Parts: sequence; structure tokens; C-alpha cells
Amino acid sequence: MLNFEEQTAEAWNAYGVHHTARGTDVPDVDRFAWGYWPAGPAEEILGDLEGRRVLDIGSGVGKYPAHLARLGFEVDAVEASLAQHERAVARYGQLPGLRLIHSDAVAHLTEAEPYDVIYSVHAMPYIDPRRLLPALFPALKPGGRLVFSSLLTNSSGNPPSTSVVARPEILPVAGGEPLSVHMWVLTPQHWTALLIDHGLGVEQIDVLTDPDGESPLSCTLIQARRR
Repeated sequence: MLNFEEQTAEAWNAYGVHHTARGTDVPDVDRFAWGYWPAGPAEEILGDLEGRRVLDIGSGVGKYPAHLARLGFEVDAVEASLAQHERAVARYGQLPGLRLIHSDAVAHLTEAEPYDVIYSVHAMPYIDPRRLLPALFPALKPGGRLVFSSLLTNSSGNPPSTSVVARPEILPVAGGEPLSVHMWVLTPQHWTALLIDHGLGVEQIDVLTDPDGESPLSCTLIQARRR
């Protein structure tokens, strides 16, 4: 039987296959959107990336690492779904400064040289933090930064879990049937405790909500540093 992460990886692969067949166009971005709307902080919170080793975890179709590469930075982008990785390669495979990697994130972190900055836009909650964070700590250089966003309340208004467990969520699929995934939807307090337990000091946590106040969907944006 597949575990939660394997089931979710299959769902994301089916998502990529669907959109490849559908020919879905994903526009390039000109700024980061850590939340679900283009409001709030952008890529500047990553700090000065000149000459830094940078990693995107769960890069999907590659629009955010491609944005950084177009700004002149070098970025590694790791994606576990083969179909999503292939979509990224088809679009950005020749972009200078961008290295697209098909791998489980933990496997890559275990094998790669340490990074100065690791970031993730909505992808980290799909990976068990008790598996990810022990690999992430040695993959960051001393003083290296981790920046990631995570689901806090879903579109139905359901709040985060009260313990560190995965729960089912719905992955909408434009032009297709929704897919079931599992996510670790945690409170800022849970994330803080987990990060501290694994050698990372939390510098700032922001809650990003609908600027118009019409949707209950929200996420946390967490900035941490290897101590």
C-alpha cells in the first residue's frame, strides 16, 4: 500500500499528465506570490542571491525558479512529479542559470552540496516534516535561510490540524475531476516547534489572507535560518 506521500506524488503526476494533454498554458511570473493572491512580499525576502546557492523545493512547472534565473541568479529546482518536471523542462529547459532536477526532495537534499537559501512555494506541506527537516538542516549552510509558505486554512475555512499529522485535501484540476492529496496543514506554533527541534531558528511568520476578505483561504509564510 502506498503511503500518504506516495499517493500524493501520484496525484500530482496525474495532474501534470492531465495538463500536458490539455495543453494548459502557465504564464510566466514577474514576482513571487507566496500566498494565493499577488499581494504581500515577493522574492526580495529571499535576500541577496548574488553568488548564492539557491534551491526551490517542489518547483512544479518551474515558474518561480525561472523568474529568479531571468533576474540573473542560479537556481536548482527539484520536483518529484515526473509529469510536472517534464512540463518545466519543455518550457524552461534551456534557460541559463536554471537546473531542473527530477527527484524526491529528501533524496536530493541528502546528496547535494549545501545551499545558502532554500525556499518552497506551497510545496513543503506535501512532505512529512519529520522526514524532510532532518535532511534539510545539513543541506543548509550555517546561517543559511529557509523561506516557505504553507496552507493554513483551506477554501472551506477548515483550520490547521491540532497535531503533526497528514490530512486529506482536494487538488482542483481545471477541466478535470479533482484529485485527493494529503498535506501537513500545521499551525505556526507547530511549524515553529518542528523547526527549532531541527536546528532552525524562526525569524518571522506572516499570515497571508485574501486582500479583499472574500475567501477564507490563507497560508503562513515562514522565514527561518540554520543556527
